[in-house]
Amino acid sequence: MLKRAWLLRLLLNIWPPFLFTGIKVTELSSDFRQAKVRLKMRSWNKNALGTHFGGSLFSMTDPFYVLMILSRLGNKYYVWDKSADIDFIKPGVGVVKAEFYVSDDFINEIIENTCHGEKYQPTVSVYVKNNDGELVAKLNRRLYIRQKNK
Repeated sequence: MLKRAWLLRLLLNIWPPFLFTGIKVTELSSDFRQAKVRLKMRSWNKNALGTHFGGSLFSMTDPFYVLMILSRLGNKYYVWDKSADIDFIKPGVGVVKAEFYVSDDFINEIIENTCHGEKYQPTVSVYVKNNDGELVAKLNRRLYIRQKNK
């Protein structure tokens, strides 16, 4: 796993699924505790109703918790997205943003729940908001976390 946040941010920003949909990582803290992502409305990423594609809203939240947790825990763990759901609250137009946080308490919770080889499947929530701070979509991402065999 990459240990340099600036490099991971750069790689994500030129990764074709993000680059060609207009998704941009605007911040990734050096300690992998926080990330911020935005999606600007463009002619190629809006649907027939003039709003953001739901798939783009979903995609902009995809790899972050997995990458941030892996970067914090190291390569002794498996971290996967197990499932996810999205609740569309209002149409997304203009710029939409999402923020991700991985606290020390959450990392400690993961370590405690996996220390004897158990799998741990926490659910994390992501809120996509417009420029006015209004909720556009809420996503619940269920993770699969387990220590690798020693």
